[in-house]
Amino acid sequence: MSMQLFILFILAINCWTFTLMYLDKQSARRQQRRIPEKRLFTLSALGGAIGAYAGMRAWRHKTKHRSFVIGIPLLVMLNLLLFAAAFHYLFDISIFK
Repeated sequence: MSMQLFILFILAINCWTFTLMYLDKQSARRQQRRIPEKRLFTLSALGGAIGAYAGMRAWRHKTKHRSFVIGIPLLVMLNLLLFAAAFHYLFDISIFK
């Protein structure tokens, strides 16, 4: 896997998760069908936690749900650690020197 493809994946999943947070907020306002929380958490666990956290802050969405207030920041930390490990082992780039 090339580094450019890996970075593109990280950017894409975070942009998508950020967008889904916005769409879910709009659906909540209009009392329409919502995006399942399980899907938002799954995307966050797969690398989109930064986008989810940014969406929570930008749209003031899911900020009263304890599972999101605690879970998403934990997933951000886990994502960052896994990204650092991936860069180290896949591309021989050491983040922590």
